[in-house]
Amino acid sequence: MGGSGDEHRLSLDEPEKQSLLHRHTEKHFTAGEIVRDIIIGVSDGLTVPFALAAGLSGANATSSIVLTAGIAEVAAGAISMGLGGYLAAKGEADHYNRELKREQDEIIAVPETEAAEVGEILAEYGIEEHEYGPVVNALRKNPQAWLDFMMKFELGLEKPDPRRALYSAMTIAVAYVLGGLVPLIPYMFIPKATEAVLVSVIVTLIALFVFGFVKGCFTGNKPVRSALETTLIGAVASAAAYGLAKAFHP
Repeated sequence: MGGSGDEHRLSLDEPEKQSLLHRHTEKHFTAGEIVRDIIIGVSDGLTVPFALAAGLSGANATSSIVLTAGIAEVAAGAISMGLGGYLAAKGEADHYNRELKREQDEIIAVPETEAAEVGEILAEYGIEEHEYGPVVNALRKNPQAWLDFMMKFELGLEKPDPRRALYSAMTIAVAYVLGGLVPLIPYMFIPKATEAVLVSVIVTLIALFVFGFVKGCFTGNKPVRSALETTLIGAVASAAAYGLAKAFHP
C-alpha cells in the first residue's frame, strides 16, 4: 500500500500537476537588481553630499554656498553614478553575448564533448549516469534548450534584460538625487550654515539609520546591525570632512 502511494505521488497526471501548482504559490523576492541599484544610489547620495555639506560648513561657508555646491555635486554625482551603472550593466550583457556565441560554436563543433559536460554537471547533483542519460539525449534534440542549459549551469550566466542598462542608470541616478537632497534640505531654510549643519546631521543620520534598516530587511542581514553600520559610515565621513575643513580653515 505504501509503495502504491509513492508511485502515485511520482506519477501525477497533468491535471493534478496543474491543480497543485495553482494551489501552491511560492513567494520569492525577484527584484534583486533593482534593490541593488537603489542601495547603491541612496547610500552614496546620502553620504557624499552630506560629507561635502559638513566640510563646507566647517570652512565657514554660508548656507547659500553650501546649497549651491551641494546641488551641483548631486547633479554631477547622479550623472556619474548613472553612467557607471549603465556601463556595468552593458558590460554584463556584452559578456553574456560573447559567451553565448562561444558556447553555441562549441555545441556545433564538439557536440560529444558538450554532451559529456552536461553529464558531469548533472552528476554533481547526485544523478546517476543511467538517470541523466535520457536528459542528455533530450537536450541534444533541442539545441536551444541545450544552449540555455549550458549557459546557466556550466557558466552560471543568466540572460540579461536588454533594457537592464537603461533601467540601472535611471534607478541609480534617481536614487542618488533623492538621497543627496536629504542633507541639503536644512540649508534651504536656515541661512546660517553653522546652525544648518547641526540639523543636517540629525536629519541625515536618521535617514541613514532608516535606510540601513530597510536595506537589512531586503538583503537578509540583521536590520538593526545594518542600520548602525550605515549610520556609522555616514557619521565618520561627515566628521572627517568637517574636521579637515576646520583644520585648514579655522
